[in-house]
Amino acid sequence: MTQTQTIYTPDKFQNAEQMWFWFLYSKSVRNDFGHYNCRTSTKRICELVDVETLVTKLYLSGKLTLNHLSVMKEYGDRHRAPHQYIWRENRDATIWDEAMKILNDAAIKKGWIE
Repeated sequence: MTQTQTIYTPDKFQNAEQMWFWFLYSKSVRNDFGHYNCRTSTKRICELVDVETLVTKLYLSGKLTLNHLSVMKEYGDRHRAPHQYIWRENRDATIWDEAMKILNDAAIKKGWIE
């Protein structure tokens, strides 16, 4: 009798924003597991620690700045990107775009983004 093995292809991210929001959401689930009652069948191409390591390396190499990380965290927690046409978010939108381009380029090199 032959057993068939299910081979799944992990889903890549569409862009750095999607990866960043997935990362923050997944970290919150991991850190506060008891308050979440959700399951997903989506398998990702990388693990949380992989994204965390990538962001750390980008920061330590000087590609991402403290301003980038601050804006990424603030708007990541809001589950949305800053909007360039909202006056008080205009500067943050520029910083966000820079950070997402840096993260996107690095994640493409890793093969995590389509």
